[in-house]
Amino acid sequence: MRNIPIVTKNLLIVNVVAFLVCYLFGKDASGNFMLNDILGLHFFMASDFHVYQLITYMFMHGGFEHIIFNMFALWMFGCVVERVWGTKKFLFYYIACGVGAGLFQEAAQYVSYLYNDFSAYQFIVDANGARLPMGDYLNLWTTVGASGAIYAILLAFGMIYPNERIFIFPLPVPIKAKYFVIGYAAIELFSALATRGDGVAHIAHLGGMVFGFFMIRYWRKQMEGGYHNSSTQDAFDKVRNMFGGRNKYTKQRFDYTRNENYTTDFQPTDQDEQRKKANQVEIDRILDKIRKSGYDSLSKEEKQTLFDQSNK
Repeated sequence: MRNIPIVTKNLLIVNVVAFLVCYLFGKDASGNFMLNDILGLHFFMASDFHVYQLITYMFMHGGFEHIIFNMFALWMFGCVVERVWGTKKFLFYYIACGVGAGLFQEAAQYVSYLYNDFSAYQFIVDANGARLPMGDYLNLWTTVGASGAIYAILLAFGMIYPNERIFIFPLPVPIKAKYFVIGYAAIELFSALATRGDGVAHIAHLGGMVFGFFMIRYWRKQMEGGYHNSSTQDAFDKVRNMFGGRNKYTKQRFDYTRNENYTTDFQPTDQDEQRKKANQVEIDRILDKIRKSGYDSLSKEEKQTLFDQSNK
């Protein structure tokens, strides 16, 4: 746990604690966790819907298998993505994509509501032949789980390291991350179209990936580059070149020519040379810290140092 980045670690803790509390609250007559009825995401036309559920539903889960899979994926891929992006950017991405996944699910439920013309009915007859009021039936449309945000993290990993080879059980050979992400997206799309009533929010999974994709594309246009390894490398190479490169100091000669027969050479003193070397070491340390933990990990003094050096 000590080696897990701070946001990923806290997300794991919050999800597990929320599941344990949910488990302690028990289940209702239908076999569903009672706390999910309060904190799960309801259909927006249902009486039990509340806006805060767009956040809280991400920390609710339907069972042990559900939370184990999500937390394993969060640990496996979230650690990598957070170390590349930094804490604030990673947390914003996680929450935003989770909310986006919930909005996609709400839209899918609304399409189903219109397609089945539920507004024309007052009751629904369930599988046992019992008549269920439409209001109660709509309140059963509840979504829980961090899967939308998790799928967005899978997408981010695939875009950061598209050619990284990973092993996926039960495949006997490793596959590239980009094909892994594309395959998962294809499976979710097929499942959303071909399966109904399986209790899995496939549209929410796709929604998280869609939100994540467009967020990363927007960040690319904004020249942040933290989502892609090669772009990050290029950005750091440019900055290092600006500051003279790592641990390199080239003694410079400044020629000032007044006429063809008179040239004066200016060379830096030993004190100037030592000061520039010290500044270069500090800049290299700050850049390494950004590479490992993101820009947000810098202190105010380190940010000011980087700013001052870039303006020289």
